[in-house]
Amino acid sequence: MQRAIRLLGMVMALGPAAAPAQQVRAPSAYDRAIAAGYKAAITCSARFIGGRTDAQIAADELRGIYPEYDAIVPTLTAQVLPTAMVEVGFDPALPPRRSVYHAGTGCTTLPIGAAAPASLPAYRVLPGPASADPRPWPLGDALPKIALSPLAPVAGAFEGARYGNAKTTGVVILSGNRLVAERYAPGFGPFTAQRTWSVAKSITGTLVGVAVNAGAIDPARPAPIPAWQSAGDPRRAITLDQLLRMASGLHSGSAGNRTDAVYFGGTTVPEGTFHWPLEAAPGTRFRYANNDILLAMYALRVALGEDRYRDFPRTALFDKLGMRHTVAETDWQGNYVSSSQVWTTARDLARFGLFYLNDGVWNGERLLPPGWRRYVTTPSGPQPGAGDFGYGATFWLMNKTPGVPADTFSANGNRGQYVVIVPSRNIVIVRRGEDAGAGFDIAKFTADVLAALP
Repeated sequence: MQRAIRLLGMVMALGPAAAPAQQVRAPSAYDRAIAAGYKAAITCSARFIGGRTDAQIAADELRGIYPEYDAIVPTLTAQVLPTAMVEVGFDPALPPRRSVYHAGTGCTTLPIGAAAPASLPAYRVLPGPASADPRPWPLGDALPKIALSPLAPVAGAFEGARYGNAKTTGVVILSGNRLVAERYAPGFGPFTAQRTWSVAKSITGTLVGVAVNAGAIDPARPAPIPAWQSAGDPRRAITLDQLLRMASGLHSGSAGNRTDAVYFGGTTVPEGTFHWPLEAAPGTRFRYANNDILLAMYALRVALGEDRYRDFPRTALFDKLGMRHTVAETDWQGNYVSSSQVWTTARDLARFGLFYLNDGVWNGERLLPPGWRRYVTTPSGPQPGAGDFGYGATFWLMNKTPGVPADTFSANGNRGQYVVIVPSRNIVIVRRGEDAGAGFDIAKFTADVLAALP
């Protein structure tokens, strides 16, 4: 099982901790630019969205990154400016790398060589512990005054190495609507937002479902990517469904499709994703890729129109579910980088999982089409070749895991982000981590939690 988890981590990763072992070469000028962008972007988001201190960020978020950047990042200095911007110098001949915070859409990383913006927003703190939503859980943050379950697996996630030598930062467990277990590491808490990494892919799949329910887009039809519409372009046939299932057939530049240029280089989503050619017939090969999900989200921009797309994640999903501490970030041209760059709390992810327990209905309102949970959890076409997990449409399937019901599915992200949903047991398990260079055995943890719950 541990081997399967490690393989899964390598495949889904697209983040620092999951990079396979490789010989470290001498850093290039571009490596330094990306490393500076990494430090600027992570520092900006962790500071302004997560409320983390510089020391905490250095100890957790900036540890265990890609080998080509890992030695560079500690040598660079991040300057946090009062104008809601982080600057990281890397080359005396070029401007520093800059990441700029805006309330509501988080931090935007500017391109390499870009000058400082002519005007900058005033920094405004997002809702924190002092402004917790007073409504009862799950719409708000007011919890019933009951003792939470002292579950042994939860303690095991924080202490010892039962589930791997990893750093658990938060666990929230729901039984139906009830929050039955919650624990955090020092420096983290109910209102500490962390980067979701690839859990954002499942959030993107959910946003697509909301748009489908509104009649704005059809996953069975070709994805409306403008650059593919020329006569004779075979990519015109790639459907939105194939993008959601990692079955586009598109080439990508590395195993797991690392997208450093988009995430940390200031390259826009269209610049980083539109140009890749086919290397397999659409629908015939599974290849886990950031690009497929970035393209799926861009298809929503085309389908919804500019005005509606601009606030769509918040107005169509986050606000509805009470995910008040969740921020989806964009590139500098306003495209959501929603394969990875969503920051949120463990409680907000628990709300997200509960939403799927309720089959897409929240507070009496149906937000997802009837049967959308079945759609995202039904394997269709090619499947991952390694590991014990299958794949649906932006969700992993724990349908072959001992001790876990076959209907269990999960949203998984690098550095140990998991939202496990068990419909037949009416259970949601959220585990957050900063697993620099280590893996967390989510399958064993899930089995143990289910065995410990009545």
